[in-house]
Amino acid sequence: MTNVAYLDQLLLAILPYVAFFTFFLVTIQRYRQQTFTYSSLSSQLLENQQHFWSLVPFHYGIIVVLAGHVVAWLCPREILAWNSVPLRLYVLEIAALVFGLLALLGLVNVLVRRLVNSRVRVVTSGADWILYALLLVQVISGVYVAVFHPWGSSWFAAAMSPYLWSLVKLNPDIATVVALPLAVKLHIISAYLVIGFFPFTRLVHILVVPNPYLWRKPQVVRWYGRKPLPAHD
Repeated sequence: MTNVAYLDQLLLAILPYVAFFTFFLVTIQRYRQQTFTYSSLSSQLLENQQHFWSLVPFHYGIIVVLAGHVVAWLCPREILAWNSVPLRLYVLEIAALVFGLLALLGLVNVLVRRLVNSRVRVVTSGADWILYALLLVQVISGVYVAVFHPWGSSWFAAAMSPYLWSLVKLNPDIATVVALPLAVKLHIISAYLVIGFFPFTRLVHILVVPNPYLWRKPQVVRWYGRKPLPAHD
């Protein structure tokens, strides 16, 4: 077995189990021992306008893209049947790319906001920066794959779905994914890294808190305090 084959086995057959084992073990442990930390630790009160244009596009984009991945995994035959009509295939591919770009736009705004705004930068931890780096690799690689390796919904259903099901059945079969382009492998591996790092970050709030602010009306925050005394001559 060559070094490349060993690497494929390590990253595509072993890493998934390490990532999910870490995810479940640390998530449960953190919830039992540090329940209060199950929060997004929002910095909205420190700065709201750019926060809105960062988190809302990112959430809408990433939720739709993730939902598409799940559907293609669970219903591969239906996806292939849908894509058998060229027009429907184009609609699906363009929609996926648009929402992927929306997620990328939101994520870039998140990074710029945390780098530029000094008050927000102070409350950004090292784990946050690692998380943002992993997400950036994940989203950029996904957009790259959508642009330069098109018809992803079809080859995902044909190649990725059997591979993912083999992992679920505890009988990993990487034969259908080893021949995929390097960018696709990077996208897969970065997803496992995000999953493994998930329980150490603020992302855990997804498990316990819904996201109603995506559709709620804007809220007005009022600060109450003593009025400044008038100046005296």
